[in-house]
Amino acid sequence: MIQVIKHGVLLSKTDLDFENESVLNPAVIREGDSVHIYYRAVSLGNHSSLGYCRLDGPLTLAERWDKPFMVPEFDFESQGVEDARVTKIDDVFYMTYTGYDGLNARGALATSRDLLHFEKHGLLAPPVTYAEFVSIVESSNKVNEEYWLNQKFYYQSTDIEKKKLLWDKNIIFFPRRINNKLAFLHRLRPGIQLVLVNTIEDLTREFWLDYFHELHKHVVLDPHPHHNHESSYIGGGCPPIETPHGWLMIYHGVEKTEHGFVYSACAALLDLDNPAKVLARLPYALFSPEYDWELNGEVNNVVFPTGTALFGDTLFIYYGAADSHIAIASVKLTELVNELLSYTKKNG
Repeated sequence: MIQVIKHGVLLSKTDLDFENESVLNPAVIREGDSVHIYYRAVSLGNHSSLGYCRLDGPLTLAERWDKPFMVPEFDFESQGVEDARVTKIDDVFYMTYTGYDGLNARGALATSRDLLHFEKHGLLAPPVTYAEFVSIVESSNKVNEEYWLNQKFYYQSTDIEKKKLLWDKNIIFFPRRINNKLAFLHRLRPGIQLVLVNTIEDLTREFWLDYFHELHKHVVLDPHPHHNHESSYIGGGCPPIETPHGWLMIYHGVEKTEHGFVYSACAALLDLDNPAKVLARLPYALFSPEYDWELNGEVNNVVFPTGTALFGDTLFIYYGAADSHIAIASVKLTELVNELLSYTKKNG
């Protein structure tokens, strides 16, 4: 078992109007000795923007803005700019986030060269309805049937027109091109998939329709029926970390229990040249809710990892706790990779 140290809560809500309900799910990137954090800030009525803070080193809060860093500007994000991740590719910072319009939640992109001024580029998510998606993947019989048996999730209301677009969340870029292509993970419930494109402009409606016809080729991970902590559904977490042995992927897994859903942090190792190939998968949760700030909050029983910062061999993992706070855990990177490698053969 990997030793995980929990350092406690870093940020909680304040009396400021933009973050007076909760703070959670931070995008994180280290530049020099500073760690920049772009966190989801929720105001009363469930309206989300991004807040900003900066750490000196991995743990010490040095600066926290008293106003939002990024706010909704377009219809697709009218009720929320949520759950950002940030990755540096060459000299450009790619920030992905979920735009929420009150009905639909879909991944979008903004970029920057200085971490302070981001230009929004709009949606990356497929411009298709859930019904269109189902009509394609149901006939293939090559993917987990939960991809097309999600009616209860999409049509929770008596008005079946609501929540009709395909939700695509947790879009996370790899920190470099792979085989000269931009690569990102995304989450079509219940699993995690991979996209490779030459440019962002390639993500047309036609691209996505072709992609769905061969969706089984793009699935990286699905829920594991024998790993209880991730048996219901999974989704992307932190930007992948390149190691000599593969891409370290820290993601979230969900277990349905008699007390509701429990969210845990999970880990896997992906092939450097072909990230669709899983080299190893941790058969137990990296860490799960155990302290009060993780067990009780806006959503109980949640640890939701969304960013990391590496200092020496210590990997600091920043996560949303019970959808109410931002907390920090740490592990030794070498130990975690070696632990994953010990499961390579066992995982086949």
